[in-house]
Amino acid sequence: MTQTDAAAGAPESPVAVVVMGVAGAGKSTLAVALAERLDAAFIEADDLHSAEAKTQMAAGVPLTDEDRWPWLTRVAIRVRDEGQAGPVVVACSALRRVYRDMLVRDSGLELVFVHVHGSDEELAERIGQRTVHFMPTSMLASQLATLERLDVDEHGIVIPLVMPIEKAADAAMEFLG
Repeated sequence: MTQTDAAAGAPESPVAVVVMGVAGAGKSTLAVALAERLDAAFIEADDLHSAEAKTQMAAGVPLTDEDRWPWLTRVAIRVRDEGQAGPVVVACSALRRVYRDMLVRDSGLELVFVHVHGSDEELAERIGQRTVHFMPTSMLASQLATLERLDVDEHGIVIPLVMPIEKAADAAMEFLG
């Protein structure tokens, strides 16, 4: 980056944000809002699941780590490719630390995690209200069992899912600086 770019307020490196959490948390809604505010590319990680994985989840069968690795690889590659062109925001469950570490490593970007989280009851209610998604409410327990909250050494913030979307986006933007 040239001195002129720095003086103009251009970021040192492209912004790469992963809006994470279990099904029903509102990852996609918040990620779209952040992508609009950042004038960033938006990636819906659910779209990168294989047809087999979607069928498996729709049948109420949780994915294993072995099922998730190829999907996470596709997500990381897409984040890397989009991130080379500019800011990128991805809605991705990223439930375990090892998944998040892999996304950072394989994307080659410094990722910021925005974890949308709420109570089991709030999440179940939100999943139950969806009509066009492959993930049934019965899968919530397995996702919550898999979920590892952000560690203190991970670059991220937790946003309550009950926070109105505009306020959630404001809080995430404030964290991003």
